[in-house]
This record gives sequence, structure tokens and C-alpha cells, in this order.
Amino acid sequence: MDDQGLGHMLSRGLKITMVFLGGLAGWQISNYIQDLGWWPAKTLLFSLGLTGVFILFFAAVGMFLTPIFIRSLSRGGLVFEKYLQTVSWLDISVGIVGLVIGLIVANLLALPFTDFPAVGTYVAVLLNITLGYLFTWVFFKRREDFLSMVSSVGGFWKGKLPRKIKRNGEYLSRPPRDHFSPQDLPVIKILDTSVIIDGRILDIARAGFLDGVVLLPRFILVELQGVADSADPVRRGRGRKGLDVINELQKIPNFQVEMLETTLTDLEAESVDLGLVLLAKEIDGKIITTDYNLNKIAQIQGITVLNVNDLANALKPMLLPGETVAVDVIREGKESHQGVGYLDDGTMIVVEDGAQYVNKRVDVVVTSMLQTSAGRMIFGRLRHEE
Repeated sequence: MDDQGLGHMLSRGLKITMVFLGGLAGWQISNYIQDLGWWPAKTLLFSLGLTGVFILFFAAVGMFLTPIFIRSLSRGGLVFEKYLQTVSWLDISVGIVGLVIGLIVANLLALPFTDFPAVGTYVAVLLNITLGYLFTWVFFKRREDFLSMVSSVGGFWKGKLPRKIKRNGEYLSRPPRDHFSPQDLPVIKILDTSVIIDGRILDIARAGFLDGVVLLPRFILVELQGVADSADPVRRGRGRKGLDVINELQKIPNFQVEMLETTLTDLEAESVDLGLVLLAKEIDGKIITTDYNLNKIAQIQGITVLNVNDLANALKPMLLPGETVAVDVIREGKESHQGVGYLDDGTMIVVEDGAQYVNKRVDVVVTSMLQTSAGRMIFGRLRHEE
């Protein structure tokens, strides 16, 4: 069934429902008026006729109001759909849990008022609306705390959510403001969302260049799940790639990726970047990232940062002036006489007088190098011109 056929069926069903509800309302109003004795004649025929008139009248009202109700419902649905595009399924699920709990509490509180015929129903409705909205709002605002609590059931330390690290099958628990002992957790490194999505951390770990304990805070995983649930297909793909990277990291032998059950509220941080900085300070750890802004903020705070981009630049082969390399010139440079090529590691090399050799391989003598924020740039000249 196509969307048009489904919409027609729903409209028809809604019209039938509205007509039925209108007729039911007319029947109830007719009985109410007759019970009050507002009509002088009370014969059976008169009673049936009056009831029929009210039923037909209010059924017609229901049919008349159906198109208006459908249009209003469609407009509300469009607004609701537009809002949902900016909210992840994780946030929606937490909000629904809060709504259910709020309604349960509201109905429990409304029980003592059921014996009051005049106000009992109104009190119950008011409590359901108020507490349903309140609990939904609170759960949505504190969703990180709620998710951490759910994942840490049974792991409370003196009524506070512990930060737990599992090692060798045992948990090491610390209160929120305690410091980890260097003897217990040497060389602690903390993963940032950007470096997980980047993916190169996986190759570095497989090569054995990461030792010690690598921590994945709960609020980083929550942020990554939010990206994976995004309505934007590009962001959703990046988030799912990050989740795949975490799964692969956990499969690497002799490599420890440990979940740290802590939230931004525990750290009294307003953002993920600030939470990483405060956590690194607290446990004397290092942050692994590719985020330029986080790199600068952490350095200002005196936190050691392991930037994968810096590592990639450092691993590029060092060429000294006078060395000769073979380069494929792929395009002209900024200057009309220059040619531009790339080494196998992606390093750009600018060839003097190389514009005429585009799409050709030439031998280039290195003359100088320039280190920029985007990477290393090499300058050279054609070898046969020596």
C-alpha cells in the first residue's frame, strides 16, 4: 500500500471515529437534559425522538470537525517531525522513560483524591500533565547521569556513582574526586571522540605503540552514540565508524580499553572538551585527540596531549637538502613555472620549473623544506639542471 492509500484509509477511519464519538456525546447530552426535566413532555416517542436528534446533530458536528482536526494534526506532525530530526533516538528513549515514570508517580499521588467526586478527576488530570512533563524534562536534561546509572546498577559507592576501571577481571573503584594511584594505573591515556572517528588510532594500537591503560569515558561514548543516531547521514556514518573502531580496539590482544563510568556532572563540566581536561587533571592522564582546539585548551591547562596528526607528521620520512627523489608532477603550482607532486606519504613537493612536466615522472633534488600547521612541504629543482 502506497503513502496516498494509507493516508486515505487513516482519514476515513478518523472520520468514522469522530462521527461515533459525536453521536455518543449527543446521546449522553440528551439523557442529561431529560434527567433534569427541562422538557415538558416525557413520552417514550418524544424521548426517542429527542435522543435521535441529538445523536444526529452531534454526529454531524463530528463529521464537520474531522477535516479541521486532520489539518491540525498534520501541521503538528510536521512540526514534531522537524523537531525529531535534531534529536537522537537515545534522547527520545530517555524522555519516554521519564514520561512513564512521571505518569506512574502522578497516578499514585492521585489515588487519595478518587473519593472526591467534584475535583478528583481534575486533580488526576492536572497531576498527570504536570508530573509527566516535569519528569520528561528532568530525564532529558540529565540523560547522561541516567545512562551512567543504568550501566552501573549495583556499583554505587556511598550513594555516589563510582568511576570504575576493570582490570584482570576486577574493578578498581574510586570516589568522584579521588585520585588514581600511579602504581595502580600507570601511563593513563584518555580517548577523545575525534580520534575515535578518525580511525588511525586503530593502526597505532595494532602496531604496539600504545601501552598502559587507555580509558574511554562514559560521556565520550554517549557523545559518539549521539553522532551515530544523527539524522544527518554524514554524521551518522562518522558515528558508526567510531563505534566500529571501539569494537576493533577491544579485540586487539594485550591492549586495554577500559570504560570509565563517569559523567560531565561528576566532573562539574559544561562541555565534553572541558570534561576531558578536568578528568586528565584528576587522574594525571594524557589525552589522545586530533582536535586542534582541544589540543590548545589542554596545553594551556598543562595537560599532555598526544595528537595523532603530530604523530603522522613526525613519521613522514625526513629528506635532506641535496637528496634526489622521483616525483610524479600532477599539476601546476601557484607560480606559472612551478609543478606540484606528492610523495608516497602524501607530502607535497613543489618542483621549480616543473610546470612543463605535468603528468610525467622526474627526478627532483631537494633544496629546502617548510613545516606548516597542515604538514611538511618540500621544495626542489629538476635534477638535470644541476
